[in-house]
Amino acid sequence: MTELAAASPAERAEGLLKLTKRLTDLINEETRLFKDRRPQDALGLQDEKSQLANIYRAEVARARKEPTRFAGAPAPLKAALRQATQSFHESLAENGRIVGALKTVTEGVVKAIADEAARQRSTAGGYGPGAAQQTGRGGNFAIAVNRTA
Repeated sequence: MTELAAASPAERAEGLLKLTKRLTDLINEETRLFKDRRPQDALGLQDEKSQLANIYRAEVARARKEPTRFAGAPAPLKAALRQATQSFHESLAENGRIVGALKTVTEGVVKAIADEAARQRSTAGGYGPGAAQQTGRGGNFAIAVNRTA
């Protein structure tokens, strides 16, 4: 389903209002989980969020192409839809800031681990043939990071 089922502009506006509010609630919940350092708990929100976002995107595109889709909706309903859309965009901006911060922290942790592993690898020594002390060999190494870490 990529289109709201509606028989009139008022029903369409009401449907988009409900969809926008639900999508905003999901984004706010995801943001809260990220702030609480529980991003793994946000995975359960992804399916519904993706489905609603696709419908929202399609409806907004249709409204741009066909401005009369909401022409007969009552003014108070249109005002509520504008307010809900503004709140949605504010929630998206906050979510984007949190996701960006989490990305920066994660990249920093991965780099610190890789740097430490490289440092330890390059200083590690051992004994070679004839019990002669060998210095560590530098070089490339691989590191894997689990997505849930």
